[in-house]
Amino acid sequence: MKLATTYLGIRLPSPLVVGASPLTDDLDTVRQLEDAGAAALTLRSLYEEEITGEQMASLYYGESHDGSSAEAGSYFPEAELAPGPDEYLEHLRQVKATVRIPVIASLNGVTASGWTSCARQIEEAGADAIELNLYNSASDADTSAAEVESRMIQIVRDVKQQISIPVAAKLSSRFTSFANFASQLDKAGVDGFVLFTRFHRIDIDVLELEVLRSIQLSNSGDLERRLKGIAVLAGRVRASLAVTGGVHSALDVIKSTMAGAHVTQLVSAIMANGPRHLIKLRKEVEEWLGENEWNSLDEMRGNMGFQRIPNPGAYERESFMRLFR
Repeated sequence: MKLATTYLGIRLPSPLVVGASPLTDDLDTVRQLEDAGAAALTLRSLYEEEITGEQMASLYYGESHDGSSAEAGSYFPEAELAPGPDEYLEHLRQVKATVRIPVIASLNGVTASGWTSCARQIEEAGADAIELNLYNSASDADTSAAEVESRMIQIVRDVKQQISIPVAAKLSSRFTSFANFASQLDKAGVDGFVLFTRFHRIDIDVLELEVLRSIQLSNSGDLERRLKGIAVLAGRVRASLAVTGGVHSALDVIKSTMAGAHVTQLVSAIMANGPRHLIKLRKEVEEWLGENEWNSLDEMRGNMGFQRIPNPGAYERESFMRLFR
C-alpha cells in the first residue's frame, strides 16, 4: 500500500510526523523515531524572548505560548526550561546530522523583527522547514480581531520574504471567521497549515488564590475539531494541511486523510506508547487500506472534505440543530 504524501513541498514516505515537543530533545530518541518510521521531525519551539534576552513573566508564557507543542503531552514551556538560541540552533544542527528525514523547526515570535531574524537563523542552521506558532491570547481589549489577523498575515509575508525554506502556520481554532483568515494566509504565501494548537487547562485554587495550569495527553476525542478544520480548508487552499492533536490510532490517520490532511502529527501517542508505536500505526494503516480496497492514501485524501461531500451542512449548523431537536 502506498502511504507516501507531500507536505510543504517535501515528499514523505508516510504521513506520520513527530510534532513539536520534547520528544526530539534527545539524539538517541531522535534515532529511535527515525528507525520506527517517523517521516519527519518537528523540534520544540524556539522563543524570541530567549534570543532577545527579554524574559517575560510566567503569566506571559501561560497565556501566550501555552500550546507551543504539537500536543504538549506532559510538557509546559516554563521560561527557565526553554532552550536558548545558541543551544537550540546547535541542537538543530545535531539532529540534522543524526537523521536523514526532514527536520522542521518551530518558532514562537513576538516582534516583527524577531520573527524574521529568528527564521533566518533557523534556516542557516539547516532546518528543512519552519512552523510558525501564530497564537494570540486575545487578552488585550484595545486590539480588534482584524488587527490581530492583519498582524499575523504580515508576519507570514515578512518571514516568506526573508527565507527560502517552506513555512507552515500553526493556528488556534479560536478565530471568528477561520476559513477566511486561512484563505488570507494562503494568499500571503504560507506553505502549510497545522491545525490546531492545544491549550492548557486553567483552574483556580480558591484557598491559595492561585491560577492552576495543567496539560494532559490528548486522546482520539480531541480529533473532532481538527477534522472539521481540515475538511473546511481541503480543496480551498493551495497550502498543505496537517492535523495535530488527537491522532493515536490508524483510524485517526485514515479520518484525517479523508478530511484532507497531508500529514498527521503525533506527540501524545508516542509519549504514551514509545517510538515503536509508529511501526504499529503504519502497519495498521496499511492493513486497513488493503481490507477496504484502497491503493493509497492519496486516492482517498479529501474525499470527506467540505467541498466533496453531498451534505456539507453535516459539519456545521445543520448537525447542531438535528442533535438538539
